[in-house]
Amino acid sequence: MEENKLKNKDFQNLVDLSPLTEGLEKINKEIGEVIVGQSKLIKLILAAILSDGHVLLEGFPGLAKTLSAKIIAKTIDTNFSRIQFTPDLMPSDVLGTSVYDFNESSFSFKKGPIFSNIVLIDEINRAPAKTQAALFEVMEEKQVTIDGNRMLMKQPFVIVATQNPIDMEGTYSLPEAQLDRFIFKIKIDFPDLQEEIKILQLHQHRKRRNPLDKVQSIWSADQIESFKEIVSSIRVDKSILNYIANIVHTTRGHKDIYLGASPRASIALLRGSMAIAAMNGRDFVIPEDIHEIADAVLAHRIILTAEKEMEGSTAETVIKEVVQSIEIPR
Repeated sequence: MEENKLKNKDFQNLVDLSPLTEGLEKINKEIGEVIVGQSKLIKLILAAILSDGHVLLEGFPGLAKTLSAKIIAKTIDTNFSRIQFTPDLMPSDVLGTSVYDFNESSFSFKKGPIFSNIVLIDEINRAPAKTQAALFEVMEEKQVTIDGNRMLMKQPFVIVATQNPIDMEGTYSLPEAQLDRFIFKIKIDFPDLQEEIKILQLHQHRKRRNPLDKVQSIWSADQIESFKEIVSSIRVDKSILNYIANIVHTTRGHKDIYLGASPRASIALLRGSMAIAAMNGRDFVIPEDIHEIADAVLAHRIILTAEKEMEGSTAETVIKEVVQSIEIPR
């Protein structure tokens, strides 16, 4: 009942959320013209942008992982780059390299495709560990250090990476330290029957036209920064902070979990729930906001015991059990 009242907005916001609410309505309408369903996917990617975080998309081929990232990038009036990870990709192909200028008799740095606002990394697990490691610094500190020179990334800076869970040949699993740098890992499911019918109808209607041609820019870089300020103003009660800490702490001693979530997971759960609260039209976080993102924040940050994996259990199932075991603050 309490949740229904909150959804019906029987309260008074102290923070003006109208700019963000209007911006979300516009961008969701624009995306909805091209992508069918996948509402959770779109919401979490936008939440990651508002949380200043990165996203890992995992799903079978043909589920619009790359298309979704490209469409969201196009609805934002910022720089966009795409990097196709392959086994022969070198760190310099991502970060850039120093080039000798014969006319000036000196070296100058040529920036790589990582120097952009929204970066789509397709099939991130196809590059070897050396290239994957090149992303560690830029994902966490939003800077690149080359030859002792530190170069900051322009804001917003968001990496949207994709990977295929069933294709093992020629892939390199992401290390736990790198997975921990993604605020969300989103698993994409197949559409239901009605959504698949609508996909076919849209495809037939647009004929040979590229769906990206129809997408217009909605948000600017300055707007995103102002939306981040709104999100940072979302109120979080002490009981909610304790609730987040209890959830994460429980993963470290759970019988089915070999390795629990780190403090970075607690911060990600906090930042993500603040963005979700604002997107849900509230200037304060409630437990339901945390429930909405718990699996996307925590599932890729834990390692199940060998026995649990042999049973066929998933990290998402165990995280659900952990959340349900913690008393909800009132």
